[in-house]
Amino acid sequence: MKQILPILTLTTLTAAAFADASAPAAAASAGLSYNRVGVNYVTNGTDHPYSVSASAFIGSSNVLVAGEADLTAAGDDTASIGYVFKGVAAGIDATVSVASNDIYGINLRRSLGEVLSGLEAAIGYQSSSGSNKNDSWTYELSYNVNKQYSVAYSIQDFQGSVSNNSVSIRYNF
Repeated sequence: MKQILPILTLTTLTAAAFADASAPAAAASAGLSYNRVGVNYVTNGTDHPYSVSASAFIGSSNVLVAGEADLTAAGDDTASIGYVFKGVAAGIDATVSVASNDIYGINLRRSLGEVLSGLEAAIGYQSSSGSNKNDSWTYELSYNVNKQYSVAYSIQDFQGSVSNNSVSIRYNF
């Protein structure tokens, strides 16, 4: 009987410690999803290419790997690696990345859940170096239908060139 009180105290303190440690993980999982696959339809005035894309964190880190494969034209496939800085300011996540073909980028993404549940906005800038220099801005609005599926519309504005409009259907995992 004398040992029940220390055992209950130890059990309560252990449970409280684990509950407190899991609170940030629960809050992070309620945020933006980066582990996803998608099917994309892009128009740029003349072509109507379809592509598939995927991105995922490496383990429990903030290192993000991504890739996109063009289903209609050879040579437009990309792979990238980046780092996600979560909650930089006002609920905005910032991702810096480097991709194949000497492309460097930064992307800012935020949930607009206080305006409309499931709505997200993103803005990104990409710059490529070398002989194929082509800078672009990307603006995206996404709606999470539920925890697994989302639909996004984006405009990629190439500096001094044509713009791409894109519609994506994504599965979050």
